[in-house]
Amino acid sequence: MEAKTNSGNGTSPADHHVPAKLLPDAPPVGQIPPAQAPAETPAERAGDAEASTLERIGNGAVRGVVAAMAMTGFREFTRRVGLLQEPPPEAIVRQRLLGRFRRAKTGRRRAGAEVLHWTYGAAGGAFFAALPEGVRRPAPSGPLFGLVVWTGFELGIAPLLQLEQAKKLRPLDRAALALDHALYGFVISGIGARSSR
Repeated sequence: MEAKTNSGNGTSPADHHVPAKLLPDAPPVGQIPPAQAPAETPAERAGDAEASTLERIGNGAVRGVVAAMAMTGFREFTRRVGLLQEPPPEAIVRQRLLGRFRRAKTGRRRAGAEVLHWTYGAAGGAFFAALPEGVRRPAPSGPLFGLVVWTGFELGIAPLLQLEQAKKLRPLDRAALALDHALYGFVISGIGARSSR
């Protein structure tokens, strides 16, 4: 025979029914509940968002350097097959900064031009990463950004620096440079990484 415990009002605890939605979520008896992170304050969430933005911009700068390096490889190819006469970084060094590099050997001048190009690439990659997600997320945004950078060079920087190439038609040069800037945009946008997710 089962003994009933009186709760003081003539009913047993088993007779009381508490709706499940009022009971807290609890693990089964004998199990340790999982640790829960304390709730974040709005200031902590803002700090996380700022850190996330800085990390994204830093990653964009790294992608920009890698993209500029990829452009260098592509430019060497287009140069060797006769599509490109002189890459813009070398033209800038030769025509505008040569006084600073006059005593440097040709190899050092080219290295200086590459460092200049990689720095410019890092700045472009960081700028692209800072754009709103809605602008940089669509697949063609990276190559289009690269073409905008190229157009800015052709219509702004080259004439401003009075580079010789700004005064010539150069259809093959311009086509090769447009392609390598589209490659730059492809790399900074991470299109290949996105499609594998």
